[in-house]
Amino acid sequence: MTDKLFLNTRWYFVYGYGKEVIKGRNLAVKNRFDKEKWVSGSYKIIENIEKSGGKIFIEGLDNIKKVDGPVVFVSNHMSTLETFVFPCIIVPYKDITFVVKESLISIPLFGHIMRSCNPIVVSRKNSRQDLLKVLTQGKEFISRGTSIVLFPEGTRQNKFDPEKFNSLGIKLAKEAGVPVIPIAIKTDFWKNGKLIKDIGPICRKEPVCISFGEPIYISGNGKAEHKQVIEFISAKVEEFEKLKVKLTNI
Repeated sequence: MTDKLFLNTRWYFVYGYGKEVIKGRNLAVKNRFDKEKWVSGSYKIIENIEKSGGKIFIEGLDNIKKVDGPVVFVSNHMSTLETFVFPCIIVPYKDITFVVKESLISIPLFGHIMRSCNPIVVSRKNSRQDLLKVLTQGKEFISRGTSIVLFPEGTRQNKFDPEKFNSLGIKLAKEAGVPVIPIAIKTDFWKNGKLIKDIGPICRKEPVCISFGEPIYISGNGKAEHKQVIEFISAKVEEFEKLKVKLTNI
């Protein structure tokens, strides 16, 4: 059965996603999954979204270019989709690595890909140890010119909840002496699955929205900057919902 028979269906999306994961895994086990392959596979996922009927909106890329050198990217976390699409959006401007939970690097197929990207791995069992690990390894990566992407909510959230958005990114940016760039996302085009969380249904009425904010430089204890990040993401999430309504009525 060809791709065309799946076009504009959930299974077309899952089929395309699966192909890229398997391709990436095969390269990773041979130590051939490099930055170019990472970006290429990420771009294929974006193409797959559009071929499956999804609409993608990206803004604020110029804000990434406003900083010479590495930054800390902090984003809300809605689905597995942002993990896949961020590389082809960000890496052309800055090298990145992710802060990920331990279970992600042990997932069959995808775990090989994630390990080859040399992430900062946290256990989510001891918050103090995780904090020290992110600060220590994060500063090391940043000193070598690599930006850090982290999701302060810790786990995927259907709705943005400022109370669950911690200040870890602010702490790392302050320690490393680099700015934070907030990212607001709406990625519930790809829902979380009930049986397999990473393979849920797609919903074409939900646009994929990604917005990069202005670089924020940390001074003092960082509380004001953390509030600024929260306000940016909250405002953008509201805009994304209005865009969804507008598209639905077209």
